[in-house]
Amino acid sequence: MDLNQLNELDLSTIGDWPLPAKAVVIALGCLLVGAAAYYFDIKNQRLLLETAERQEQQLRSDFEAKQRKAANLAGYRQQLAEMEESFGAMLRQLPNKTEVASLLIDVSQTGLANGLEFERFEPEAENKRDFYAELPIRIRVNGSYHDFGRFISGLAALPRIVTIHDIEIEQPGGVERRRGEPRQKLSLDATVKTYRYLDEGAVQ
Repeated sequence: MDLNQLNELDLSTIGDWPLPAKAVVIALGCLLVGAAAYYFDIKNQRLLLETAERQEQQLRSDFEAKQRKAANLAGYRQQLAEMEESFGAMLRQLPNKTEVASLLIDVSQTGLANGLEFERFEPEAENKRDFYAELPIRIRVNGSYHDFGRFISGLAALPRIVTIHDIEIEQPGGVERRRGEPRQKLSLDATVKTYRYLDEGAVQ
């Protein structure tokens, strides 16, 4: 089939065309129909499919994360129970209002028991926090370096929470004798803080 025969083809007599020409026209028609179907239908469906696949991956990830949490639920509950028990134990270490006076006595007796001489023991106004109140006590004591160490260890051993802050040690001069041995006399200034638990009424 040459170019002259192609120029003689008429669309109105397509049924009389040679077989190769018919095949080319049918192929072109199929391509056009396929392109139109892809553009108007399949393309949108592919976009929907890609969106659904992304959603599936996200849902799968969420499911796996929740499955891991569910598998560890017993462990989480045990950790929560341990935290609640630990928190309750710490709260029990905070004195209530009626126990503060006896705790102040414990602090002073701890110092005296370790050979310290108190120059100052001044409880200050309490500072309220979220669920507890700080009770600072300004102290100035005289003694040796080792006496101070035993005093701080004694505070740490008290059944209630007591902390010590702003420590300053001075050497004012002078020598004290203990058991016949001369020892350098030191002065310690610090703020001892104890803490009181605030009940719901006090917090409000």
